[in-house]
Amino acid sequence: MVKIKIDNKSIEVPEGTTILEAAAGAGIKIPTLCYLKERNEIGACRVCAVEVEGGGRLCAACNTPAEDGMTIYTNSPRAREARRANLELILSEHNNDCTSCCRNGNCTLQSLADDLNLPENPYRKQFAVKEWPRDAFLVRDESRCVKCMRCINVCDKVQSLGVWDTRGTAARLTVGVAEGKAIEESCCSLCGQCVTHCPVGALRARDDTEQVLQALYDPKKTVVVQIAPAVRAAWGEDIGLSRGEATVGRMVAAARALGANYVFDTNFTADLTIMEEGSELLARLAEKEKHPWPMFTSCCPGWVSFIKSQYPELAANLSTAKSPQQMFGAATKTWFARRAGLDPASIFCVSVMPCMAKKHESALPGMDSAGTGRDVDAVITSREFGAMLRACHVNARELPEEDFDDILGESSGAGVIFGAAGGVMEAALRSAYALVTGSNPDPDAFAIVRGLSGRREAAVEINGTPVRAAVTSGLGNARALIEDIISGKAAYDFVEIMACPGGCVGGGGQPIRDGEELAGERAPVLYALDQHAATRFSHENPSVLKAYEEFFEHPLSHKSHELLHIKH
Repeated sequence: MVKIKIDNKSIEVPEGTTILEAAAGAGIKIPTLCYLKERNEIGACRVCAVEVEGGGRLCAACNTPAEDGMTIYTNSPRAREARRANLELILSEHNNDCTSCCRNGNCTLQSLADDLNLPENPYRKQFAVKEWPRDAFLVRDESRCVKCMRCINVCDKVQSLGVWDTRGTAARLTVGVAEGKAIEESCCSLCGQCVTHCPVGALRARDDTEQVLQALYDPKKTVVVQIAPAVRAAWGEDIGLSRGEATVGRMVAAARALGANYVFDTNFTADLTIMEEGSELLARLAEKEKHPWPMFTSCCPGWVSFIKSQYPELAANLSTAKSPQQMFGAATKTWFARRAGLDPASIFCVSVMPCMAKKHESALPGMDSAGTGRDVDAVITSREFGAMLRACHVNARELPEEDFDDILGESSGAGVIFGAAGGVMEAALRSAYALVTGSNPDPDAFAIVRGLSGRREAAVEINGTPVRAAVTSGLGNARALIEDIISGKAAYDFVEIMACPGGCVGGGGQPIRDGEELAGERAPVLYALDQHAATRFSHENPSVLKAYEEFFEHPLSHKSHELLHIKH
């Protein structure tokens, strides 16, 4: 332990604690811009400059260890003046046309400038402008980049892809796609972690809200909205609703207030996915020597992109089951259209997703199995949904709760936990056990696979058949797991991987609170919904059973393979 004094407050902290952490522990806030704990502690912006008595130069609080006997001033005239000067220099190279920025009102740089009272800048403004394809799923605005290096370090240290890098030095330093490639030529998985960790509006997802609004006001279109599991745990954050106010029923009402004709639950096709993917696993296990192992889940398009670019020889290990989003699009434009007496060509299917990669997934070849063009016509993120509510003046707080429409609105608790890391595995094991043994396990029997970080493993015996399962999230963790499989250090039968740390609850399309990792707050919302669900097993969802009875016949049928599966 070391004893220090910060702003005349005496405290004791463990050796190795940074000044920033020590101050935070004492309730003293030191402003930061580039800092991300354990990911970006490079002191590049110098916004966290503090004065150490007798220390000569100011130091960056984010990466300077507290030493015994230090006396630190976080807001001395000298520290404050340096902070203002550093911020003025950053702003001189930043396009601060805030009104047209996706992060207006939720921007760390904007907040810092406001806090430090910078009504004008003495420096001549000069910022870089670089052309970027505006139809790209991931959009970068060079003029707003503050060169904090967060995107580089998150992509490198957490996701292990190294999509971003620097070019040039000093005043000529810029950030861009590594090796000077176009974004489409890179190995980007579109996980969106660079977007959620950017402190400003330099990175964003392609905005598809106008396309959806046009469909909503087109009398010839029947707009069907599906809401993903993880969205319900976060949708209210951008519009100021507490978790208690941001209920599923209120989100359904908000989607209808925007003009949707039908509002359904992606959890329905999460249950359908379990029926197909679980049956596929059991079929593979019955003829184990004919298949490559392990079988990988295929629900996460960011993960699917990763394996195809990094380990293409393992693409055959992916389950052929489509993701719940794509199964929903196919089911909506076939079974539901026939049931409701609708022309499939008139249906405009909109997904509200916690994910950027879903935009790319919906446009892939093979995702048009219903025969009327794309099965999912448009994908908007949780953030875009919030933006639409604000643009259309929908006051969600005042809306009474409403139920999902029948029949694609009925789901199980197993479907809702898809949004958390380990949820797909747990849901699959629940139903696989029941399909083999003829009786349900305890719904929480496989809770060992739950968790937000690292790798979780489970050895399960189903009617005498051992199943070795593993779960991980974050592509850096995925790479480590795959390398262990390739080297023979680990062997599994069934593996779930989610591209975003913590799973979809931490997705790249979720609301952003800068510097905070919110997957840990959102996941319990989904598990609570599962605990209180009337049905907790995908194979007991009555609407899914009806779908097979009326249309899909049975899991892995010819019809199911035609509409619900894809060859990778």
